[in-house]
Amino acid sequence: MNLLPLSPATDLLPADCRATAELLNRGCACVSVDHASLKRALEAGAGSLSHADLLATRPHLFSDSMVFVSQAHLLHMARLISLIERLVVRPEYRERVLAYAPPVARHEPRAAGVFLGYDFHLGPDGPQLIEINSNAGGALLNARLLSAQRACCAPVARMMPAPLPVEETFLDMFHEEWQLARPAAVNRPLARVVIVDERPAEQYLAPEFELFRQLFVAHGLVAVVAEPADFSFDGKALRCRGEVVDLVYNRLTDFALGEPQNRALREAYLADAVVLTPHPRVHALFADKRNLVALGDDHWLRELGLSEAERRLLTSGIPRTEEVVAQGVEAFWTSRRQWFFKPFAGFGSRATYRGDKLTRRVFEEVSRGGYVAQAVVAPSERRLLIDGVEQDFKLDLRNYVYRGAVQLVSARLYRGQTTNFRTPGGGFAAVFPVPCQEESGDCE
Repeated sequence: MNLLPLSPATDLLPADCRATAELLNRGCACVSVDHASLKRALEAGAGSLSHADLLATRPHLFSDSMVFVSQAHLLHMARLISLIERLVVRPEYRERVLAYAPPVARHEPRAAGVFLGYDFHLGPDGPQLIEINSNAGGALLNARLLSAQRACCAPVARMMPAPLPVEETFLDMFHEEWQLARPAAVNRPLARVVIVDERPAEQYLAPEFELFRQLFVAHGLVAVVAEPADFSFDGKALRCRGEVVDLVYNRLTDFALGEPQNRALREAYLADAVVLTPHPRVHALFADKRNLVALGDDHWLRELGLSEAERRLLTSGIPRTEEVVAQGVEAFWTSRRQWFFKPFAGFGSRATYRGDKLTRRVFEEVSRGGYVAQAVVAPSERRLLIDGVEQDFKLDLRNYVYRGAVQLVSARLYRGQTTNFRTPGGGFAAVFPVPCQEESGDCE
């Protein structure tokens, strides 16, 4: 194992798996990505995706190293996710969050919504849920990255995740969406899928669109990557370039489908003429940042009848989040160093501001409304050797979730204020679970 220097006091790894993971993240500089395997994984499909082109155009998409996460923390995140998913189906929760959602969110399709992304920082008190995304990108890229890991030493080999049929799980999920939305069509299987985004070829994660297209085609589906202008709706069927569409895998960030170019897709969705996943309702129920205010409202949670343990799991696992309102503006400005300001329907760190970097001019824009303030939770770090120099990277963890089940956990390494895929040595990273030793018990 290629270890960076550790102080004598930390040379021996303790039995506690949480401390072990932290020490490994700071002391093990293993390079775990086998680029020959990654090349095969990315170019396996019948398409035009090139590993060399990907590295040339997106050199910091993948990190060469892994991230260590204790099994205790993985279990804690899964428990919190499960509790949130159970809470979201309750009428009281839906009444509260849909009251401020756009009208389109009141339409209730049967599809559950693919690829919820629960994003965590590992704070001093354990995993902290920073946000939930309703069309989380990177799942298939991370699945291919995970398949290209190698054991750089014997101890790491024991932590390598067992091979799992992640891609088959993803494919089954889309078929399940079809069956949920079209229960009467038992004799008509899913046949035609469209992956949609605005100017898809220009998106940073465009290679993933191609990988999904290849995955669908390899399993007998007709699949294309398209943009909203390719759709038309005649009141009965949604068509893409003249062909009837069964299911749309939605990567748009117009979460309410309110922009003019999305009119055909919106009308078809409201008419239940197409299976859209994810859709506006799932964004409203999960991903609106104001929902974190509700999930941290201990008084309200008590009124709903949640147990003390359930309330503690929510309030300890979600950073304090408050809506920025006029009467509290000056208090937020005075305490701004404690807060991260995020727009209600934000994504990809756009228009988000860390309080200690905030100017008065920008804060005046924030104070006009449309923002929540979330208590800053410093992310944990991963120390790597980059060109022979030790560098500390911040890291966050993304749980890809469908119907309450965690399908895959991946990490993102970065430097600076937010994840940006611009840091040499950073990018998506595979997660290696650190087992809790028997003598340490559950590690909880």
